[in-house]
Amino acid sequence: MDNRELAARNKHGRARAEREILQMLDHPFLPTLYASVESPKWSCLLTEFCNGGDLHVLRQRQPFKRFEDSAVRFYASEVVVALEYIHMMGIVYRDLKPENVLVRSDGHIMLTDFDLSLKCDEQSTPTPQIITSSSNQNSQQSNQHPNLLGTGRDPSSNSSSCIIPSCIVPSVSCFNPNRKKKWKTKKKPGRRFEPEFCAEPVDVRSMSFVGTHEYLAPEIVSGEGHGSAVDWWTLGIFIFELFYGTTPFKGSDNEMTLANIVARALEFPKEPTIPSSAKDLISQLLAKDPTRRLGSVMGATPIKQHTFFSNVNWALLRCMKPPYVPPPFSVCSGGGREVASDDSCPDTPVEYY
Repeated sequence: MDNRELAARNKHGRARAEREILQMLDHPFLPTLYASVESPKWSCLLTEFCNGGDLHVLRQRQPFKRFEDSAVRFYASEVVVALEYIHMMGIVYRDLKPENVLVRSDGHIMLTDFDLSLKCDEQSTPTPQIITSSSNQNSQQSNQHPNLLGTGRDPSSNSSSCIIPSCIVPSVSCFNPNRKKKWKTKKKPGRRFEPEFCAEPVDVRSMSFVGTHEYLAPEIVSGEGHGSAVDWWTLGIFIFELFYGTTPFKGSDNEMTLANIVARALEFPKEPTIPSSAKDLISQLLAKDPTRRLGSVMGATPIKQHTFFSNVNWALLRCMKPPYVPPPFSVCSGGGREVASDDSCPDTPVEYY
């Protein structure tokens, strides 16, 4: 980054915040900051190189400029867990779009560009919790009516519960020994309560008008103040664009786009045909009222439980086969227009534009 340009645009604060955020991150779908170098002219952040480019360019190369269902599910699932981790760290991302999702050499994604992100203070950082939810509950019900272990009661038992740090799944030993026999109560067929991790919501509010116009949430446009729910709105726009090749509220200009975001109802194009589960997920993510938006209360948990992701093994995302693996990168084939006319890799340095 050019220090003079940062100063002229009053962006030194954002650059510093981005560096602080990158120093916090340790996740397979997020960048690793290897070094930060300052000089009189430049501020440099060194992260790994993603030779697959970004999802915007990759979408443009697809037939009809859109991704197939399986590819959308793959990229969306990795973005979901990346956002979940960011929120757990007390960060609201605020700039999700295909241009900011890079493709690594192994085909998996890296969410990048944190200069618009909002980092909350220590008092607002969320406390991760273990929750229980019925495996056959509607995801929206799970979103609005969580049962927190340690703060509530298990609906299948009359005994009080506790959480011990070493306990991942509460066992009989976690409870009063005198109530061992009463713990084994009859459950209704088809209802299974499983522990889930929840790290949200991020208790922070901002009045800033930041983001990309077509991806802005209604609460940002109206100036009502926003929190982490804006990231789940942008996830809905993101999934819509991967499916259809356009965003749902795009207008003839930026002003019309903002008016559509606030006032126009969500509509799905007739073509191409996408799964009904995808439409349902997008509709719940694009609820204009942030308090009714999927993810606003329990974060990523109900989103991961949605039927669109029913075949996703969340614990083994890194083992999933990517829909696209970029070819090996070399200085001869990547980086721009090559000046040398020889097709072979030259021994002398090659200049790129």
